[in-house]
Amino acid sequence: MAKVIITAIGSAGDVHPLIGIGASLAARGHRIVFCTHAPFAELAERRGFQFVPIGTREEYAAAMADPALWHPRTSFRTLWNVIAPTLRPHFDTLASLTDADTVLVGTLWAFSARLMQEIHGVPFVSVQVSPSTLLSAHAPPTHKRLTIPRRLPLALKTGLLSMVEHHVLDKVCGPALNVLRRELGLLPARRIMGEWLHSTDGILCLFPEWFAQPQPDWPKPHLLGGFPLFNDIGTQAPDSGLDAFLAAGERPLVFTAGSTLIDNKRYASTVEESLRETGLRGILLTPDAGTADAHDAQSTLLKRRYVPMGTLLPRCRALVHHGGIGTAALAYAAGIAQIVTPFAHDQFDNAQRVADSGCGIRIDAPVNGRTLARAIEKVLGSPSIAIQCGRIQDRLSGAVDGCDAAARYIERFAAPRAQPAHATSARVELGEVQRA
Repeated sequence: MAKVIITAIGSAGDVHPLIGIGASLAARGHRIVFCTHAPFAELAERRGFQFVPIGTREEYAAAMADPALWHPRTSFRTLWNVIAPTLRPHFDTLASLTDADTVLVGTLWAFSARLMQEIHGVPFVSVQVSPSTLLSAHAPPTHKRLTIPRRLPLALKTGLLSMVEHHVLDKVCGPALNVLRRELGLLPARRIMGEWLHSTDGILCLFPEWFAQPQPDWPKPHLLGGFPLFNDIGTQAPDSGLDAFLAAGERPLVFTAGSTLIDNKRYASTVEESLRETGLRGILLTPDAGTADAHDAQSTLLKRRYVPMGTLLPRCRALVHHGGIGTAALAYAAGIAQIVTPFAHDQFDNAQRVADSGCGIRIDAPVNGRTLARAIEKVLGSPSIAIQCGRIQDRLSGAVDGCDAAARYIERFAAPRAQPAHATSARVELGEVQRA
């Protein structure tokens, strides 16, 4: 059995799937060390994992509350400015935790785990939660500010993507990363997002082929393990108000903006207007709500801070959400239509894929109540969307559990490995660890 050190960097949508995968690995007898942001400590420890924080609760809260993190023009640079200062501390932490039987697992921004693989030969599985960062000229990712049209000739798309990597992505990430690489005795990295960050051992994609068809220029070796449909219920208290609302009329819609920083009052007003226009009922998941606000029997809208999507969505008609891939996956599993209103990051690409799958539509934020009402009427009135939602629900119900598939893939790398020749010249030591 291996020690599996899992690093998940980002929002709840990045952390929760890795919690589910860690639980599957633990059930198979592996020791799990979960390394992520401090606010997720309770979630990891409740699963019996050893928890190692990245930063403090205050630092994470400040980062998530920065409006620039949620604007498509500034989101990438703002996120990198949060991550860059953690690279060296995180690397040193991983070095102190690594034993001869360690396997590293890391999400997109786990650059320090990639450095551990590069320097010390530690087995590393890099995880792609969503497909947008598998940069492909054959199928360029969708983004509000810059989308390379797929109809262009391949040579032109390849050149344009190369320009984006060199003049945007490397320009943002390269300086801080390459300062650390020099400290570690490594040459500068280029094509950081398109090539370097991906593990040379194995790349685990947490989505199925029908959601994102593998492309010829995706990094290899990779496995598409399917959606990890993990939705931790934990110690969720009974909610009689929610139960009463669900029982009081026709199935409602669910509205959520996820972790996205938005004007919650304006969003709630938009939701309320859309319900007035359509005459439907809804449940709004918002940080402005109490844990179990009282329910007015005459109200068409119930607000909650949090309800596990895995148990809620099968009791609802449709989901209006921000484009988090985990949220989309749970809607697919529930067999309900989706209206996706992306704000930043990978949400635009996920939204377009939901639309392309035939299970919903994409409308870019900001959205007003009337526009949202028309979108709701469109998806609920579409027989083709209803049929396709049922088809994909059936497909998912018969598929291998994504968490188990991921755990089996990660286990492939648990056998001891020889240390690469270049590791002996590295300037950072692993203490007394002797690698086979």
